[in-house]
Amino acid sequence: MRAFFRSIGEVALLAAQAIWEGLIPPYASNLLVAQIQSMGVSSLLLTAVAGLFAGMVVALQGAHELERFGATLYIGPTVARSIVREAAPVMTALLVGGRVGAGITAELGAMMVTEQVDALRAIGVSVVKFLVVPRLLAGLLVFPLLTVVANVVGVLGGLLIAVFQLHIDSRLFWNTILDLMTFRDYLSGVGKSVAFGFLVTLAGCYKGLTFTGGSTELGHATTATVVAIGSAVLIADFLLTQFFFVV
Repeated sequence: MRAFFRSIGEVALLAAQAIWEGLIPPYASNLLVAQIQSMGVSSLLLTAVAGLFAGMVVALQGAHELERFGATLYIGPTVARSIVREAAPVMTALLVGGRVGAGITAELGAMMVTEQVDALRAIGVSVVKFLVVPRLLAGLLVFPLLTVVANVVGVLGGLLIAVFQLHIDSRLFWNTILDLMTFRDYLSGVGKSVAFGFLVTLAGCYKGLTFTGGSTELGHATTATVVAIGSAVLIADFLLTQFFFVV
């Protein structure tokens, strides 16, 4: 238990230092672009495929429940609200976050093993500014954008089920979404994705920079990162859901 709370404190200190370092010039825009490429572009296909089938599943499940009350015509806002508020941000954080977080841990852990991080410190380079800040900023940008992609593709997946299986007119599908969806629905989903992006990249950086051992232990560290990310995302999702319902 003591080790757990020590880790929480170290993560908080790393986050605070990264925020401070991120506000101070110079700004390494080339490193940021490289991280956006690594995290975002490489995860587009995964996000789109997962979003499409998530939208289809939500439409099927929602139609089954709405049919019992004679409200199948409202499948559009049911799918859209479920995808936008909950499914898309959480699914993106768990799927893409596991991939991104494990990759960051493996990359930084390998640099620790080969003493590249020590070499950066020896020449006076801020490790947090050079290695952590670009990844955190990329996570803050990439995860909301990927969530928007999952939103669009997920709703389109629900539309396919509504039109071809439930035989609902596409114009009715879109009109009910426009009438019943609110700005708060979109804000809550995007707000969650920003927080998830920060948590995912922070966890990956912390696990990588505190890694000690060899190649076998590095594999265990990446697995631990994925577990930590999953737990952090679900806990944060609960807290943020409570927050957005109150606001």
